[in-house]
Amino acid sequence: MYLVVGLGNPGKKYSGNRHNVGFMAVDRLRDERAMPDWKEKFSGVFTRGSGFGDDLMLLKPMTYMNISGDSVQPAAAFVKVEPARVIVLHDELDLAYGDVRLKQGGGHAGHNGLRSIIQRLGTPDFLRVRIGIGRPPPDFRGDVADFVLSDFDASERAELPDVLGRVISAIQAVVEKGFASAQNTVNTRK
Repeated sequence: MYLVVGLGNPGKKYSGNRHNVGFMAVDRLRDERAMPDWKEKFSGVFTRGSGFGDDLMLLKPMTYMNISGDSVQPAAAFVKVEPARVIVLHDELDLAYGDVRLKQGGGHAGHNGLRSIIQRLGTPDFLRVRIGIGRPPPDFRGDVADFVLSDFDASERAELPDVLGRVISAIQAVVEKGFASAQNTVNTRK
């Protein structure tokens, strides 16, 4: 079994935010795999089903981003999934918009959702699907927090279905081929 966690903030106010791209990706995965409706548990919502030849549990923490670990850790403990089988989908400022990369372990790079998960799991050694949102453009008024909490613009929204499709393909590669092989495939620039 894999625990696939989409990071975001709950509520309509945040639904189109760059910071919620993890929620968007896990919603799409649930829809594509025709999994049951979300159920409340683990300070979040979850569903379970099969996908890519393995059992999958999908989780959206409803704790707000900064304390996502308060949802992820109890869910991982409940289904007895080790960190190497936890896949966290999150926005990444340090990747250009639309880039999708796999990573295992490492620091949190200032991402408070990752920081919380590292603290609660007691290790950084979970899997990550990094979804590039890019840095704020030079004419952006506000700081980085304002940028990640802003909605995707029209051109980004037009590309978003393709980006989310690549996220799903990355998850599929991890589940079917293992992390090392998937990383070689996904992270190789075309």
